[in-house]
Amino acid sequence: MSDPDQRPACRLYLITPPRFEPRAFADTFKAALDAGDVASLQLRLKGDNEAPPAADDIRYATEILMPLARERDVAFIINDRPDLAAELDADGVHVGQDDMSCREARKLVGPDRAVGVTCHSSRHLAMEAGEAGADYVAFGAFYETDTKIPISKAEPEILTWWANLFVLPCVAIGGITVANAAPLVRAGADFLAVSSGVWAHEDGPAAAVRKLNVIMAEESAAR
Repeated sequence: MSDPDQRPACRLYLITPPRFEPRAFADTFKAALDAGDVASLQLRLKGDNEAPPAADDIRYATEILMPLARERDVAFIINDRPDLAAELDADGVHVGQDDMSCREARKLVGPDRAVGVTCHSSRHLAMEAGEAGADYVAFGAFYETDTKIPISKAEPEILTWWANLFVLPCVAIGGITVANAAPLVRAGADFLAVSSGVWAHEDGPAAAVRKLNVIMAEESAAR
């Protein structure tokens, strides 16, 4: 059984916008990373009509963004494509339930890269992912999101359940913003995965990162 009092403070897990031009995005990207603590960045691109992105688009974005992340000690995670995570020497891969199993992803990326697994609102899927060797599990969506159509609706209680029983980190994802982040940190999230809540923030991405860091620090100390 995990001891909630020993869990480190919640940290920010940034997710890129689904579409952007990497060179034009670089300055915005740097400003967000420089505004406060960011644990990791997931490159999650979408093609036209929500189609999977072209491999060369992932390669190009990684070429531009990964060095900027690494300069700031931010782990660089590629969504859905363990083959490209290995080819491009990313820090890890995130896979959904419809993408590839955790074990298959692990075979492709090797033992030294992180593998994260989407578990929706399922305790069973999360435990399976943990047994299969995942480095973190992701629960959600907790709120409505503009980034993608959520498959499931998760409640904060699942974060508390996981944090009380397991050492493996859990990520909260789905519609998270400055306005609604606090309850998820309080419930036990180890990371908050945020996309449009940062990039589309009314005061700009850097302000959103600063505000989220304050919330995570305060709520982590209180839980």
